[in-house]
Amino acid sequence: VAADEGILHASGSGVPPVTKDYCIIYNSNWVSLPKTLDNATFRTLENLTSTVLCSPAEAPSGVMKDKAVVVMRGNCTFLEKARIAQNLGAKMLLIASKSRLSAISDNKTDFEDVTLPIALIRYNDIVDMQMVLGNEVNVTLYSPPLPEFDYSMVVIFLIAVFTVALGGYWSGVAELENLKAVASPGERETRWKKEENVTFTPVTVILFVVICCVMLVLLYFFYKWLVYVIISVFCLASAMSLYNCLAALIAEIPFGQCRITCSNKTIEVRLIFLAVFCIAAAVVWAVFRNEDRWAWILQDILGVAFCLNFIKTLKMPNFKSCVILLGLLLLYDVFFVFITPFITKNGASIMVEVAAGPFGNSEKLPVVIRVPRLEHSASTLCDLPFSLLGFGDIIVPGLLVAYCRRFDVQTRSSSVYYISCTIAYAVGMVLTFIVLALMKMGQPALLYLVPCTLITSSLIAWRRKEMKKFWKGSSYQV
Repeated sequence: VAADEGILHASGSGVPPVTKDYCIIYNSNWVSLPKTLDNATFRTLENLTSTVLCSPAEAPSGVMKDKAVVVMRGNCTFLEKARIAQNLGAKMLLIASKSRLSAISDNKTDFEDVTLPIALIRYNDIVDMQMVLGNEVNVTLYSPPLPEFDYSMVVIFLIAVFTVALGGYWSGVAELENLKAVASPGERETRWKKEENVTFTPVTVILFVVICCVMLVLLYFFYKWLVYVIISVFCLASAMSLYNCLAALIAEIPFGQCRITCSNKTIEVRLIFLAVFCIAAAVVWAVFRNEDRWAWILQDILGVAFCLNFIKTLKMPNFKSCVILLGLLLLYDVFFVFITPFITKNGASIMVEVAAGPFGNSEKLPVVIRVPRLEHSASTLCDLPFSLLGFGDIIVPGLLVAYCRRFDVQTRSSSVYYISCTIAYAVGMVLTFIVLALMKMGQPALLYLVPCTLITSSLIAWRRKEMKKFWKGSSYQV
């Protein structure tokens, strides 16, 4: 049984006619719908939602002739309704459902004589159709193919490159302040008290990757419980990250620095309001996280802040640690996307299943950048499909970009490493989208981002004859 999404194009009787599209579910094994409106035939809609049409006696005499008929879903099968409607002269049957639209299935071999198009539509859409278009409505069905490219990918590309570039730059600014503090003994102690960076060593890199593997497997098997743990952690971490990002901006504003004293400690009033705002933003997202129409915007803002703060806070001491981290996570990504389908019972990738919510779970992990698909299609009417990019595909290459920026600051190399690595990341993202469009399946983005960024950084270091220093890091960092 195959279930397909299509579009009901409705046109009112006004001048000029008002038109509107609605979602339908049909079975392509029963009927083949045209791909464009050019080949579609319009029929006058007869609203019979007062009946379920499980017997010919329920239909008024002569009202179905050459029309599209809409009836309610009832106890009889779709094909039984269709045979009755076809015998009464109908040319199209729409079945209105007050519950969630599901696949249309039945034993077609018992109803070979049924040839009219059958589609499932939401009852609320029928009500909306009457309110918007009036009682005299002409309708037709068609099923356009999914677009090869969607502009949501452009939005994700801009978000990812912006986050990586800004995170790397912010890390470089912090590194410059550290170097100034080292040169000025009077500022050193104050700077170190403010410093919240964590440095990754090769051992902690390996431990981090092992934790990632264990966590992904646990999520796959215990998703319906652990997803709420991840949501709680995301709310806390994103609120703190948003506060750190906005506090860094506010610190540059020389106005509104009123302070209050409490327990021998002083704090700026504006920072208190900022903390309340960030907590409120995280709470609002947590409450309305399943409101697909707008909650994705708040999730992306919190996600960008989380990635920025992570890239700035977590420091790679040298290129050697970067290679180990990116190499291991590349293997991790490829294994859980391409290899696990051969292991799982349903033949699905563990990575893709967890990202989308396995076993039809309505709760989704918030560790992705989400942008709704922007191209008009049946999918955007029936649901609100999203293009996704995991935080790891931003943070992991972003740590290398941040190291390149700090190395530029230490060697005073005019940002050549930083700019080159950022451009390489953008090229890797474009390559990911190209392969995604060609293969029409989820891709491990690190498969393309890691080689692009590592090879580019290595070539720059080799060309500038700084590979040894770039590989081991500066004596200051060690």
